[in-house]
Amino acid sequence: MKAPKSVAGVAEFGRVRLSDSFFMRDFLFSDIAAVHGLLNMPDDPDLAISAGTHLCEELLEPIQAQFGRIAIRSAFRSAEVNGFGNRMQKDGKAGYNCAGNEANYARHIWDRRDAEGNMGATACIVVPAFWDRFHAGGDWQKLAWWIHDNLPYHDLEFFPKYWAVNVTWRENPVRKISSFTAPRGILTKPGMANHAGDHLEMWRGIVQ
Repeated sequence: MKAPKSVAGVAEFGRVRLSDSFFMRDFLFSDIAAVHGLLNMPDDPDLAISAGTHLCEELLEPIQAQFGRIAIRSAFRSAEVNGFGNRMQKDGKAGYNCAGNEANYARHIWDRRDAEGNMGATACIVVPAFWDRFHAGGDWQKLAWWIHDNLPYHDLEFFPKYWAVNVTWRENPVRKISSFTAPRGILTKPGMANHAGDHLEMWRGIVQ
């Protein structure tokens, strides 16, 4: 597929179905692109579609099937959009929370492989039904451990507002969970004593 540039091309790309519930259009909105008039479209649509399909089929669909509808806060960013956001962040502008492009390859930038050649994709999501039941301090860990025990994620990054979480699928996953909300830091990663085994006691009761 050619990189979409026209209205017709963007519409066609948005209609690509990534999984039972999700279409590419669901992942294309960007506050930065909307405010600054940038086209948030991939240079390599086929790679973006492939990475997004894995993300949706292997991670987002199972989460939604278990907990109900998920809301997508931020997902695909073109290299142009992400690079612009990173420059604005470095200039101290509020609301621009974009790591550099190389750090976001195979993450928010779905149409670039990372330095090791891995394909990947990230979506920042909220699970409303989970938040409605579990919003006490540290409750995000229940969802984190459920995903850890049940799904082939690469990494998870949790945030304070509604327990939003960056969910990343990537080839050759590391399986690391970190948090920008209390308790901050790394919950688990390979080599930590809590990484292997069953964590049912940490998430028992969240599945209805």
